Amino acid sequence: MHELLQDEKGKKLFLLGNEAIVRGALEAGLKVAAAYPGTPSSEIGNNLYQIAKDKNSGIYFEFSVNEKIAMEVAASASAAGLRSLTCLKHVGLNVASDVLMTLSYLGTKGGMVIINADDPSMHSSQNEQDNRMFAKFAGIPLLEPTNPQEAKEMIIKAFALSEQLELPVMLRTTTRISHARGVVELGALPEDRSFKKGKFIKDPKRWVPVPAVARERHKVLLTRMDEAEKLADTSNLNIISGNGKKAIIASGVAACYVEDAIFDLKLSDAVSFLRLGFSFPFPKNLIADFLKDKDDVLVVEELEPFIEDALKNVLFDNNLNIMVYGKATSHLPRTFEFNPLQVKTAIIKFTGVSSDANPDELPDLSSIPVLPMRPPTLCKGCPHTETYMRFKEALKELGLEDSAIYPTDIGCYTLGLLPPIQMADYLLCMGSSVGSSAGFSVSTEQKIVAFIGDSTFFHSGVPSLVNAVFNNHNFCLVVLDNSTTAMTGHQPNPGMSIVPDDYDKTQVPIENVIQGIGIKNLFKINPYKKEESVEIIKEALQKPGVTVVISESPCILYYKKVGGKK
Repeated sequence: MHELLQDEKGKKLFLLGNEAIVRGALEAGLKVAAAYPGTPSSEIGNNLYQIAKDKNSGIYFEFSVNEKIAMEVAASASAAGLRSLTCLKHVGLNVASDVLMTLSYLGTKGGMVIINADDPSMHSSQNEQDNRMFAKFAGIPLLEPTNPQEAKEMIIKAFALSEQLELPVMLRTTTRISHARGVVELGALPEDRSFKKGKFIKDPKRWVPVPAVARERHKVLLTRMDEAEKLADTSNLNIISGNGKKAIIASGVAACYVEDAIFDLKLSDAVSFLRLGFSFPFPKNLIADFLKDKDDVLVVEELEPFIEDALKNVLFDNNLNIMVYGKATSHLPRTFEFNPLQVKTAIIKFTGVSSDANPDELPDLSSIPVLPMRPPTLCKGCPHTETYMRFKEALKELGLEDSAIYPTDIGCYTLGLLPPIQMADYLLCMGSSVGSSAGFSVSTEQKIVAFIGDSTFFHSGVPSLVNAVFNNHNFCLVVLDNSTTAMTGHQPNPGMSIVPDDYDKTQVPIENVIQGIGIKNLFKINPYKKEESVEIIKEALQKPGVTVVISESPCILYYKKVGGKK
């Protein structure tokens, strides 16, 4: 039995934030979940995938081809009355945003939770973005936990809130919440854990947003968000402590740093602290009441001034002449994740705390030696390295190595940027290697050799490849097929040819998909067959139009994980 299926109320487990979220969803009666893996959210899908194999779990889970599809699966399950969720990283919500912006109009029946994991400081991402903005953009409630226990409890409340408002609810975590480990007390699992299908009730005035319907549904959404704002004003997820004249407002993991600083600096009687857990819609009345007798306020939040800007509007509307400190005053930056010392320093500056705890007496970090850089590299024995080496040899023999352009994509092979490979020149997002190759093909005379992984190919490479054929572009696409979604932890994808014994999904051969698109110049190599591969690559590179080379060789870590079985 999976650890998270233990039915012992009150038992305490030492869980990752992501594991705590899964447990909370199970306690809430989750029935359908779908996801595309993306760090720092990956462990949610990984655990649900394993749990769903237990016939007594009562849930259905799938790794969908991309985040848009995963959200569509969860949304339709909710429309049929079942509790559902999807989980994704911040850039994954970009992919799913087309669904989200209409889903908020249609609303939900069974509770639906969107777990969004932001990645401040870009530990495993191509950008950092604050997806609280998406909650405001779409018009859906937003909850922000500060630790694993709170994450478990919040997702239970998120399902209930979703059903009360008939709206999806976003639970926003960050890397430090997702990957923190803490003691989590288990609640009770539902007594009936059987999987019972729901029923979709047809309603052409709700579920099909032609313009006449969408206009009415937009009004419904605004009404529901007004109701949500009232709930935020009275929610016990927003916690006030202290009674000082100086106020601090924070959310997420930054709130933990604030609490530590208040304790360390002995400021519990000098400041009032509001920890926002239900942070959108902004609890305007709660904020106004909290600040009515305060001198000034410091806002501590990672990335964008989401709370800070909303706060200024509340102060203006309530004629409160209070100075707001935060990002606009350079007390804290808009970039990267915070650390406890950074927050403590900002609070010292804000409060003017006595000299016995001034910044000069904080630890002197300048004496700590700078560690050498340890850039990420492809694993030893990775077949991608062999593929790159074969292409370097072929391009060199053709005199094209230095002049060729190498669009790349999201995955392990992004590390082709670094020496000694250095075959990654341009990257936007998942699947962009194909679309950007099309752009380069019409704007330059250079040879274009693009790289994409097998999972990314299915995620968003296929439509771009269709476009390339339709518009007669000219480039070579290399599909690096290592038989798994490797970078995020070896999750399944439609083209997998090496699978555990208990994985029974039908394989969708990449070769068949490419042929179905109408590509005639299709080649396959085993990069470990060096001389043969180089000759095949040279032939492929000299073909006009769209050419595809599939490099087939399994991820050595996954191959060993499944016992070398094919």
